[in-house]
Amino acid sequence: MSHLFTTPFGRDATASEVIEGVDLSGRRAIVTGAGSGIGVETARVLAAGGAEVTLAVRRPEAGEQVAADLRKATGNDAIHVVRLDVADLESVRALAADWQGPLHILINNAGIMMLPELERGIGGHEQQFATNYLGHFALALGLHRALADGDGARLVSVSSSGHLFSPVVFDDIDFRFRPYDALAAYGQSKTAAILLAVEAQRLWSADGITANSLHPGAIATNLQRHTGGLRTPEPYRKTIEQGAATTVFLAASPLVEGVGGRYFEDVDEAPVVHTRPTQWGVPGVAPYALDPENAERLWQLASDIVG
Repeated sequence: MSHLFTTPFGRDATASEVIEGVDLSGRRAIVTGAGSGIGVETARVLAAGGAEVTLAVRRPEAGEQVAADLRKATGNDAIHVVRLDVADLESVRALAADWQGPLHILINNAGIMMLPELERGIGGHEQQFATNYLGHFALALGLHRALADGDGARLVSVSSSGHLFSPVVFDDIDFRFRPYDALAAYGQSKTAAILLAVEAQRLWSADGITANSLHPGAIATNLQRHTGGLRTPEPYRKTIEQGAATTVFLAASPLVEGVGGRYFEDVDEAPVVHTRPTQWGVPGVAPYALDPENAERLWQLASDIVG
C-alpha cells in the first residue's frame, strides 16, 4: 500500500472519544464475547451512540446482568442477549438462522489465548484456530446476507500483535506433526483473523460491506488466564476504555467509511514489518497476514470445513 490510513487519534484515545458525536440510531450491531473485557466496553459505547446492540455470549445468564448494567448506564433499552459459543458450530448456525433483518456491524471479538495443552475443537482442529477463527468465519458467512442488507455494513475482526509469532502453517495447522506450542497456536489463529478480513473485503465489498482487523493493545482481562496475567510492562498497557477504541472506530466512525482489508492498531493503520519488533509498543503487521493468496487459500479451507 502506498500510504497508511491515519486518524486524528492515538494509542491513548478511548472508545467514547473516537466516535464522539456520531449518531448510531437505526444501526444494529452484534458483539461476540461481550460478557467481559473489551467486549463489554465496545457494546457500551455503541449502545451509548444509539445503536441496537446484541451481546453474543456463552453464558446468557451472566450476559443478562451485563445487559441490564449497560441499559442503565446508557439509557438505551435496545440491548439484547443471545447465546453464542464460537467453539460450537451448531451454536453459531443457530444464531445466524435466528437473526432477522439487516445487520450493520459484526464485531468478532470473542477469543481464547495460549491454551497450555493441545485441545481440539470444530472438525478436530486445534482449539485456538477453531475458536478464534473458524467459529467467527462461520458466523460471518451465516450472517453475510444480513450484512449485505445493512447498506454499508462493517465487519470487524479482533486480532492481536500475537499474530507476529506465527503465520498460518497450512501444512500443519493442527499440530499433528510439529510439537504443540501455545504461543504459535495463538499467533496462527490471530493471523487467520486478519486474513478473514482481507478476503471478506475482497469478496464482499461489492455488497457494500467493509472488513478490517485490529490489535486492541495490551489490556489486562480474563483472556490472559493461561499466561499468569498480562506480561506487558506497565507503560505499554491500555485501559479497557482505550483497548476498545480501535474496534469501535472501525465499527462506527464515518472517517473510515469505505476503507477495508487493512489492519489497525492504536486507531491507525499499522505498517508492514518484515521482522518481529523487539521493542514493546512498536506497531506492525506481518506481510503474511495481509497476503491475498493466503487469505483466499484460508477462506477456501474454512469453507470446506464449515460447509
